[in-house]
Amino acid sequence: MAEIIGGIGTSHVPSIGVALDRGLTETPDWKPFFDGYEAAKEWMREAKPDVAVVIFNDHGNSFFLDRVPTFAVGVAETYKPVDEGWGRRDIPDFEGAVDFSWHFVDKLVERHFDPLVCREIDVDHGLQVPMELMFGRPEKWPVKIVPIWVNTVQYPIPTPQRCWEMGQVLREAIESWPGDERVVILGTGGLSHQLQGTRAGFINREADLAWLDGIANDPETYRNMTREDYVEQFGSEGAELIMWLVMRAAMNPHVNLLHKHYYAPASMTGAGMVLLENAA
Repeated sequence: MAEIIGGIGTSHVPSIGVALDRGLTETPDWKPFFDGYEAAKEWMREAKPDVAVVIFNDHGNSFFLDRVPTFAVGVAETYKPVDEGWGRRDIPDFEGAVDFSWHFVDKLVERHFDPLVCREIDVDHGLQVPMELMFGRPEKWPVKIVPIWVNTVQYPIPTPQRCWEMGQVLREAIESWPGDERVVILGTGGLSHQLQGTRAGFINREADLAWLDGIANDPETYRNMTREDYVEQFGSEGAELIMWLVMRAAMNPHVNLLHKHYYAPASMTGAGMVLLENAA
């Protein structure tokens, strides 16, 4: 069977991509943020995964408010970086793990999920940025990908419990896959931020820091929160953190927190990451 070698939770703030494009990673504003990811990049180089499952949300680029699936899974051979309005970024296309993607979709349907199945679709910064943070800017990505889209934009968004259940199905799909691929799972989004309304600019550092420990050691607390709890604690866009639950549910009940990093503000958000490995 395939093997889950690690789980990563990370921000996917679009300004991170801008900083990479403009060569700003060593500037005073950005260096503390990017330095915090070096441990994860080194872990990736040593772990050598074959497949990256990336859970993220589209930001009005491949889906728009007239058609927003609650969950979608890509089964394409190739995913192009979408042009988000200022030209396509100079990064490689992403190769899909096609056969495993279909296997995962089938498992989801067996477990009474009804995902939108995407045979052809582009991917935005929600996937691009985490891949760059983990793998840098290679000429070719060293992993194949399985993209999973979660609606965190148009209400009603899925419940934290439903995201957890999807993660359990993901684990089942990986463990029942007959190949020997080494799989890393990236849950993306957050941390606390709100881009509109009377709380525009909202950041909750205390809640963010508690999350980075809690997602590893006390995920039940976050699994049992309501969607309204997420908005209250992390902001309307900070509710993206429910996507980390997909990753965490696919891991063992007990994990080792190998590395965590937090930096705020990065644009108008709290930002950071965790690196997890399964404990015995």
